[in-house]
Amino acid sequence: MPLGLRRKKKFNTKETSRLVEGEHTDAAVRSLPSPPAPTRRLAFHTQLAHGSATGRVENFSSIQELYAKIAGVFEIPPSEILYCTLNTPKVDMGKLLGAQIGLEDFIFAHIKGIKKEVNVYKSEDSLGLTITDNGAGYAFIKRIKDGSIIDSVKTICVGDHIEAINGENIVGWRHFDVAKKLKELKKEELFTLTLIEPKKAFDMEPRSKAGKSSTGKIGTGRETLRLRSKGPATVEEVPSETKEKAIGKVDDLLELYMGIRDVDLATTMFEAGKDKNNPDEFAVALDETLGDFAFPDEFVFDVWGVIGDAKQE
Repeated sequence: MPLGLRRKKKFNTKETSRLVEGEHTDAAVRSLPSPPAPTRRLAFHTQLAHGSATGRVENFSSIQELYAKIAGVFEIPPSEILYCTLNTPKVDMGKLLGAQIGLEDFIFAHIKGIKKEVNVYKSEDSLGLTITDNGAGYAFIKRIKDGSIIDSVKTICVGDHIEAINGENIVGWRHFDVAKKLKELKKEELFTLTLIEPKKAFDMEPRSKAGKSSTGKIGTGRETLRLRSKGPATVEEVPSETKEKAIGKVDDLLELYMGIRDVDLATTMFEAGKDKNNPDEFAVALDETLGDFAFPDEFVFDVWGVIGDAKQE
């Protein structure tokens, strides 16, 4: 083949040259990456539970960051916040803020009120207390069993923060460590609880005059913001009724076997087992994620049964 035929053809006209240049330009435009989708801006209304004006908080990924944002709005130290409830200013443990917030939920922050010291005589092994914590170092009383030792001490109330036991400061402890400490107290002896109750509302007027009030924006959406101890918060679908029931049963088993109630922990256990094929795989997954708890085999087997029933449904 003659070598001249291998040479590239030159453009003979300006029109042809512009046409080819135009094709290259179009190709370059098509190769440009599409602009990123706009990020979703999430903002929540908040008030102090004992009464305040309404503020807005946004750009948080964890409980600690949320408390810091609320504290900044109301110009108080974050350490003053005991816990938050959703859509009610009352000390309602059923509305306690956990790892998830509905995108239309209204956040009420309960701050420190009166400190009190209470002496309790431990006449039985069980005190009748259910302890939880706010995820930021404060353990508090979630439930008091009717007819129990604690129920007979009327100065101890649901929602009280446990600051110290027999003079030992327990700020920073997780709720299961506090429950263990109380369980290990000797029977037939007196012990002292240092408690801080949430600040009470003596004047409700500021809340009713706050413009966008709490009662007008009760969460009804189908999405929630899930807070995480590490990494960014994510928007998730509200769990199905079957999943919620299963998590509730796991929480019941936690109380039965471990003496604690923790919806977040129950949710973590459910998530660890939902894609496993047998109890052995589930046990391995629990050891990897929650090995510090040393769950008994009977408990793991019962939890696996709950997850299996949920899968069938």
